[in-house]
Order: sequence, then structure tokens, then C-alpha cells
Amino acid sequence: MNPALHIDTPMTRTEVRASLSLAAIYMLRMLGMFLILPVLSVFALELPDASPQLVGFAISAYGLTQAILQIPFGLWSDRYGRKRLIALGLLLFAAGSVLAALSDSIYGIIAGRALQGAGAVAAVIMALAADLTREEHRTKAMALIGISIGMSFALSMVIGPVLSGWVGLQGLFWIITALALLAIAVLYTVVPTPSVSRFHRDAEVRPASLKTVLANRELLRLDLGIFCLHLVLTATFVVLPLILRDSLQLETAKHWHIYLPVFGLAIASMVPFVILAEKKRKMKAVFVSFIGLVAISDAGFAWLKHDFWIVFGLLYLFFTGFNLLEATLPSLVSKIAPLDLKGTAMGVYSTAQFLGAFVGGAGGGWIYGHYGIPQVFLFCAAVGLLWFVFALSMKAPRGLSSLLVNVSGLNHDQASSLSKRLLQLPGVAEAVVLAEDGVAYLKIDKEKFDRMALNGLLQEMAA
Repeated sequence: MNPALHIDTPMTRTEVRASLSLAAIYMLRMLGMFLILPVLSVFALELPDASPQLVGFAISAYGLTQAILQIPFGLWSDRYGRKRLIALGLLLFAAGSVLAALSDSIYGIIAGRALQGAGAVAAVIMALAADLTREEHRTKAMALIGISIGMSFALSMVIGPVLSGWVGLQGLFWIITALALLAIAVLYTVVPTPSVSRFHRDAEVRPASLKTVLANRELLRLDLGIFCLHLVLTATFVVLPLILRDSLQLETAKHWHIYLPVFGLAIASMVPFVILAEKKRKMKAVFVSFIGLVAISDAGFAWLKHDFWIVFGLLYLFFTGFNLLEATLPSLVSKIAPLDLKGTAMGVYSTAQFLGAFVGGAGGGWIYGHYGIPQVFLFCAAVGLLWFVFALSMKAPRGLSSLLVNVSGLNHDQASSLSKRLLQLPGVAEAVVLAEDGVAYLKIDKEKFDRMALNGLLQEMAA
């Protein structure tokens, strides 16, 4: 046996470097994906053959190709190598950006956006992070990547309009191309190369377990949630920039004047509710309430007058709700998913997210073209209400966190015995030890968990 002797050891310099550099790659890619969101509907309507429905496809085409290819990319990386697949995905993303930059029609933009999404490297980046970090530090690495996603979205809302005012739509796609190439440079100059790459149940999809995950009603409820959230987000941005331009008389380059303070207030406002949800064990109440907040804000856009302060207030409600839900949904998946199937559950969840983005853009564009802007917001409000109803019947999640411990060198009997002993430790709610993985998967109650007791057990095993 060669278990981790102590779970409180700090991250090594290599682990810190790997975590930060992979987070940077993820951020550069997502920044490139989101930069276009707050401005595309304004610029694309001016292109030849453009229609509201085609603009909706241009905004959301990436979601369909990403949903189709993100699980295969992860599986291919097990066979052909992590860095090779990440580089391929980033090259596809860059090629899509170049195609869009060189296009003078809406069809070229749609093709470019679809090709961007074909570079579906999110799962591969997570797998490489798992290769480069020890089990006990993997959650920290994943958290850094999660933070990079949130930062890229917030930055895109602010700098996307500014950059578009300087360089136009084509110039914005050239900037996105440069971001993709910069990510490749970071991949090969900063990201360490793992000595061994292997399958990680907490970070990768296991095809044989998809049926089990898809049969879990609570996980499906969360998959529906992320589908609805990104449907609403994308459909909203089919028409929201038009309201800022036409109703508020705010030129596109100045849209950041409203996005920046709204995002600052929204992020500050959500923090106390995140604490209430996690620390005070009020997750369901907070979660369901903020679904209602998103639905109410979209209904307000449909029914209320579009003057500055009403739009500002509705955007504040929308982004407060969106940011909290975007942050808590992955946490809920982690709390609910079977211990050894977290990676598979997250793969299905991500697929639902990108499908939602595609349906939102395509559906929002179609509704806008046939019925008008208010009906798009009513559609979003109806989707939010549907999600609200489904979420009301969800089980209140337990206040548990995931913990992984390296226990390599065990045979099956020893792994079974260790599982039982781990369950006797204070604060350990679930424990699965898999000898073939050399990993103990735990769900713990942080308020009751005794780290010293676990360290003592690990040292006893190693003796």
C-alpha cells in the first residue's frame, strides 16, 4: 500500500502552475466565445441576407457543435493525448474565428461560430488538470477553472462592446483568433506535461455509466436547470442589445456603461445568498428563489417600459439570479452525483448546458422574427417558470463536499475494508474506495469532519 500519508500537504509549485495555466487557457477560450455575445445581434442584422432567425443561429451555433463533440473530445484525449487534443480544439476554434472574420454574410458567421464550438476542449482541460494534480488538491484546481469561466463572462460583457466600437465585428473575430493562438502558446510553454495520463472518474465521462446517470431524477432536474438557464441567457441576448441601442439610445460601444455597474452590484449582492445557501444549509430555498428572480426579470422586460432605470434594475435582477444559479448548479451536481460518477454526471450536465444555448439562440431568433422583442422575453419568462415548477419538487441537497484521497496499492479486499473504516470517521457521509483507481472518494460534512482522524487512519495504513 502507498496511501497519501497526510491530506493537508500544500499544493506543489508544479500543481499551482498547472492549475493557473489551465485556468488561463480556459479563460482565453471562453473570453473568445463570450466576447461576441453582447454585440453580435446588433452587427449581424446589418449583414447581407440577415434575418432575426439567422442572427439567433449565429449567436448560438457554437452550442450545438460543442454539445455534440465535448464528450467525444474527452474520450479521444484518453487515446491520443491531452495536449494534442487541446491544441486541435483550439486550432478549430481559431479557424472558426478566421472564417467568421473573413465572412461578409450571415451564413459565414454561422459557419464560423459552429466551427468555433467544434473545438470542444472543456472536458480535456479538466482531464489534464486531473492528471497534473494530486487527488486531495483536485477540487482547488477545478475551482480555479470555474472562477476563470465566471471572470471571462463578466469581462466579455464589459470589453466586448468597447472592442467592437474600435475594430468592428470582423476585428473582434480577429482578436478572438489571437486569443485562441495565445492559449496554444500557453499550453506548450507553461502547462506541465504529465508523466502519466489515466482515466479519472471525478473529471471524465465513463460511457458505461451514462445510463445510470441519466436514470437519476435529481441529476436530470439539474440538467434541465442548466439547459433552461443557458437557453434564457442566449435568447435574452438575441434582443437585449437592441433594446439598449434603440430604447435607451445607447450606442453599442457604450453598452459597457450599463453592464459594468450592473455586474458589480450583481456579484456583490449574490455573495450573502451563497453564504446563506452553503453555510446555513438553505440551498433549496435560495436556489428556487433565484430561479424566480430570473423569470421575473424577463417578464419585466416584456411588460415594463424600457427607460434607463427600469432596464438597469431588471438587468441587475437578471444577472444576480444568473450568476448565483451558474455558480450553484455545478455544486449541486457534485453533491448529488454518485461518488464515482461525478465526471460522467458533469459531462451530461455540460451537454445540456450547450444544447440550451443553441435552443435559446435559435428559438429566440425565430420568435423575434415572427412575433417581436416582447415575446422573446415572455418565452424566457415561461421557460424560467417551468424550471421553477420543476425545482420546487427537488430534494433539499445535503450540505456535503467532495474529497479525494490517494490510496494506491490496495487490493479489492483492502479497499472494501477501508471503505467501512472511512464511514466510521466523524463527518464522513459516504465513502467508496476503488482499488483499480487507487482513490478513495468521500463526501464529507465539513462542519463535522475530523481531518486529524483521517490523517491518523492513513498513517496507520502506511505503517
